[in-house]
Amino acid sequence: MNSLLKRGYLLSRLLFAVVFSLISVSVQSAEIDVLMTKELAGIPDKTGLMLTVEYAPGESSAQHRHNAHTFVYVLEGSVVMGVEGRDPVTLKAGETFYESPDDIHNVSRNASDTEPAKIHVFLIKKSKAPAIVPLN
Repeated sequence: MNSLLKRGYLLSRLLFAVVFSLISVSVQSAEIDVLMTKELAGIPDKTGLMLTVEYAPGESSAQHRHNAHTFVYVLEGSVVMGVEGRDPVTLKAGETFYESPDDIHNVSRNASDTEPAKIHVFLIKKSKAPAIVPLN
């Protein structure tokens, strides 16, 4: 039993490292905390992923896609979010944003050059698919 627990712990740490490295590719030096990864019971081949992203003043993400249903909630500060084909929007704390699995996320940045911003992100994605796919 002890070796099973150890193997489970090691696998969860490996999954965290893989998810974090995939996310880090597209967000330039933003602080990212993976809060939870959970297979969704009753929804075959789907995983829920929760994380927070903290943007330093003036910081932004490179263009990417999630291939997931992506729900964003602004916790602190304000951010500019946009997907290809729609005008970007500026969101402040308490506001939300949604990206479909087909959207290209072409704008994701802190709206302020002087204050940090923090968002909570919840993704519903295919279980073995990467959370973020960088473009360009």
